Formats: sequence, structure tokens, C-alpha cells
Amino acid sequence: MTAFRTLDDLDVAGKWVLVRLDLNVPTQDGRVTDTTRIERAMPTVRELSAAGARVVILCHFGRPKGAVAPELSLAPVASAVSETLGQPVGFAADSIGDSARQTVAALGNGDIAMLENLRFHAGEEGNDSDFADALAAHGDIYVNDAFSTAHRAHASVVGLPVRMPAAAGRLMQQELEALAKALGDPERPVAAVVGGAKVSTKLDLLGNLVGKVDVLAIGGGMANTFLAAQGIEVGASLCEHDMTGTASEIMAMARDAGCDIVLPSDAVVAKEFKSGAASQNVPVDSVSGGQMILDVGPASASALADRLTSCRTLVWNGPMGAFELEGFDHGTNTVARAAADLTDQGTLLSVAGGGDTVAALAHAGALEHFTYVSTAGGAFLKWLEGKTLPGVAALES
Repeated sequence: MTAFRTLDDLDVAGKWVLVRLDLNVPTQDGRVTDTTRIERAMPTVRELSAAGARVVILCHFGRPKGAVAPELSLAPVASAVSETLGQPVGFAADSIGDSARQTVAALGNGDIAMLENLRFHAGEEGNDSDFADALAAHGDIYVNDAFSTAHRAHASVVGLPVRMPAAAGRLMQQELEALAKALGDPERPVAAVVGGAKVSTKLDLLGNLVGKVDVLAIGGGMANTFLAAQGIEVGASLCEHDMTGTASEIMAMARDAGCDIVLPSDAVVAKEFKSGAASQNVPVDSVSGGQMILDVGPASASALADRLTSCRTLVWNGPMGAFELEGFDHGTNTVARAAADLTDQGTLLSVAGGGDTVAALAHAGALEHFTYVSTAGGAFLKWLEGKTLPGVAALES
């Protein structure tokens, strides 16, 4: 990963610093109901404010599609940020124009303000040059602390860093450093756990990983497609039968790259997709026509957990089974807890990400024990696919 500037490289005292954050938080009746994302973003804001910067927070909120939508105003978020910081946070009723200019101009050293939803202007998602110029007029320095938006070539993500000195905030820095350790120059052997429903949604991810990791364990509905590609009957299980040829190609790529693909040898099956459904454990080649594979079996989970003891780096995306259903979370829980224990022992660097992954690790009680867990969703997946993230490239020095 190319070097990038951080807050350590900036002299911000008395400067207007535009800080791109992702504060897309849940709200109800005009109040923020979960401040977790706000709390994670505040170290950068606090550091800049303490250094005497005049902090201008830029954010999007929801999908207003380039038009003003009062229900998607950032005003409640600005109030929550103020409460979290314990200091006033100014708020401008627009991100450009007179309201924004007056709010920004009124800031003194250490003061903080937030501008209204960037996506109220079509120029944000369209990376319009005039819109980027108008935003840039508010500041002297740009800081991106929103890795979750780094895969989007929007004005506030890629337009601003080419118009002024730019650096990564602490959250962005933490994410990039964790990802570099996981796949950039990792300590080997490297394992990847990839689950989820469909092979078709993770083709690029799988194609990239087989050339980067030593062990690739596949679970979830995806594993059924790989089993079917080997001629194994998977009954009524979720399976993309039209993707079996592609699965075979991925397995061939893995063999050529010296990557060992690990598939379940046993499975937990049921005839109903619901919590507490009657289930049984069977070898994967003994699934009957009316049965659905809803989790990897205990032998498979135990074997994978043992396999991780010989690995030094782990990348995880997607659950091993239908962990959200009672009775079908054992596989995910077993492997996640094993990875958490190895991380706590200092023998494994573990990096995970993706919406279902975060929920699955939290359910297993393993979330806080992983080395790093990304909440970036789409940006994390693009990185796993080996894609260049425009927002990261724009920060490279």
C-alpha cells in the first residue's frame, strides 16, 4: 500500500480543516438512536480541535438523490455530535452557499461546525467540479476519516483532496494499516474465511483471495455451490447450480496458486428455514432431497478451528451458516471463538468486515477480540476484491 499522509503530517492551528466523516446513523423522531458510529469518529475531531483547527464536518445522510429531503437533515446528527463531544457544534442549513459560508467564517480556533447533507446536491454523487470548488472554498486542509465511502468517487471523497493538502484521519489510518497487515504484506500462513449466500456476489473477492492466501475456507450458501461443482447432491439447499462451472474454475485457480480450499465435510440440515427447526448432522454427501444445509457441521467447524492454530493471519467475510436462526449458529460460533482465542493469545492477526460478518461475530461473542473489525461494508469488500479505492488513492503521497 502506497504511503499516505496522516494528522501527524499536518499543521492545523488556525486553519479551516474539512473533515469527511460517515455519520449515517439511525434516527427516530428527530433523535439519533445509536451513537456508536459518532463515537468512533470523534477522536479525529477532538484531536484537530485541541490543536487549534477550525473543524468543518462534511457528511452524507441517506439517499436523498440530489434533492432536499427534510427528513434526511443532519441537524439531529449535529446535536448528537455536540452531546458526544461535550461542546457546541455549529450547524449550517446547507453545505454550500451563504448559510455554509457564514457558519464556516464564524469559527474560531478549536471550534466545530457541521454542514448540511452533502447529498442534497446532485454534484456530490456526480463529483461535479463546481460543487467540489464550492466545498473547497470552505477550507485550507482536507481530512478523510470515512473509509466506508472510499469506494465512491464522490466530490467530497475525491474532488477535495486534489484541491488542497489532504490526509487520513485516525479511523481511516487505523483501517488502512490493519488492511495492509492482513493482505498487503501479511505474516504467513494466511487464512481467509468467506461465507454468505451466493458465489455470484463474491466472484471478484474469491478470484483475488486465491492468489493471496494459503487457506480459503468457504461456508454459507456459497459452499453448497462448490459442493455441487464436485458432483455432490445438496438437496433443497440454497445453491447456484448455474455457477458450478465458475466454482470449478475458482478451485482450479486455487490449485495453480497453491491455495488450499476448505469445504465442509459434514452439515447441519433441516427441512424448514426457521429458528428451532428439527435438524440433524449428516455427511455432506448424504443430504436428502428435501433437506437444506443451514450450517457447517461440528466436525467441519472443529477442523477449521484447528487449522487456524497453524495460521498467523486471518481475513473473514461472511458467516458459515444461518447464524441468525436458533440451532444453526454453531459453526460460525465455533470458528469465530477459536479465532478470537488465538488473537487474544497473540498468535493470530484477525481482520474481519462486512455487515453480516459484524453481526455474526457479535453473536458469537468474538467481535471485541478480533484485531480489527471493519464496519465499512462496500469499501471493505472492494478492498478484498483487490480493487483500487478512489478515496484512498486520492490520499496517497
